[in-house]
Amino acid sequence: MKYAVNEHGYYGKFGGAYIPEMLYPNVEELRTKYLDIVHDAGFQEEFQQLLRDYVGRPTPLYLAKRLSERYGAEIYLKREDLCHTGAHKINNTIGQILLARRLGKQKIIAETGAGQHGVATATVCALMGMECIVYMGKVDMERQRPNVERMRILGTKVIPALSGSMTLKDATNEAMRHWINHPTDTHYIIGSVVGPHPYPDMVARFQSVISEEIRKQLNEKVGNPYPDYVFACVGGGSNAAGAFYHFLDDEHVNLVGVEAAGLGLDSGESAATTVLGKPGVLHGSKTLLMQTADGQVVEPYSISAGLDYPGIGPIHAHLFDVGRVKFVSATDDEAMHAGIELSRTEGIIPAIETAHAIAALRQFEFQKDDVVVINLSGRGDKDLETYIKWGKY
Repeated sequence: MKYAVNEHGYYGKFGGAYIPEMLYPNVEELRTKYLDIVHDAGFQEEFQQLLRDYVGRPTPLYLAKRLSERYGAEIYLKREDLCHTGAHKINNTIGQILLARRLGKQKIIAETGAGQHGVATATVCALMGMECIVYMGKVDMERQRPNVERMRILGTKVIPALSGSMTLKDATNEAMRHWINHPTDTHYIIGSVVGPHPYPDMVARFQSVISEEIRKQLNEKVGNPYPDYVFACVGGGSNAAGAFYHFLDDEHVNLVGVEAAGLGLDSGESAATTVLGKPGVLHGSKTLLMQTADGQVVEPYSISAGLDYPGIGPIHAHLFDVGRVKFVSATDDEAMHAGIELSRTEGIIPAIETAHAIAALRQFEFQKDDVVVINLSGRGDKDLETYIKWGKY
């Protein structure tokens, strides 16, 4: 693949493993073993069986007729919201828990923003009978309370991150700190295509089932595996990496990543990294990062907890850098209106993260026969409080 990670863990000039010495054995063990484990026939058999019988894959590819009429294109929704736990995150946690077991790890830690990755991690730990701790920003714990309680019901300990903006970045810091102190018996399930190599590549591989299915399903529906556009929201970028993965080398497929503009690109309250960021190192990799002139991380903001991150995965930084993916953004209000629009045109309440991808439709002029796929990465149950507080429906 033209856009694949190289042997040094880089996508172009982004990626690598910038880690403290204490973490080197963990990361090196993963780097040297993950491909052999993932390609093993026994691993794949167990992974595919769980995706099918436990997660509920393949997820439907649904032609949204009323939305299509509104935007003058054939718009399909890839229904990742119908996965067990309500989002795409479970694809990756199933893969990583199987990997951790083969590496002989007994304990799992994770970070979460919107709580969907935390719930997915808690779910697979319950499934496999493994001890689990999830770090979550105090602010996110308050705005995503149902997911906190789901994790606790599943037997996971949820620890609040109390530093910085008390959101996803800070939860990731705490999880990294924990891993440094428990290097031998613990595996860190990172939820997005961020972190030191091999995490971005590993997570993208586990999520690539999304685009693999889109190709097959489109071929069955329209006789052509290639859409004209694929839209996905981007925080760290795991759902987008999965939705784009099998189309990256097909340059005629337009790939669109939608970031959170928050209160506006110039408001100082935003998370649109490709507009506001510059190269820097965060959470173990070199990527695009919102930072001050002297390299301090700028606190991000988005109404959606899952997009409230000051960087993007190095794979997305590279795809932006070389122009393979077009990055646009949507404000809080645009996203919330789009969430209501989808609810009322198709009877599907989306996660607010996903609503950003739907909001971007109005920035494009489509041809009538254009085939557009939106990765509907999560369902809106977790966001009802935010929808209610916003109240403009």
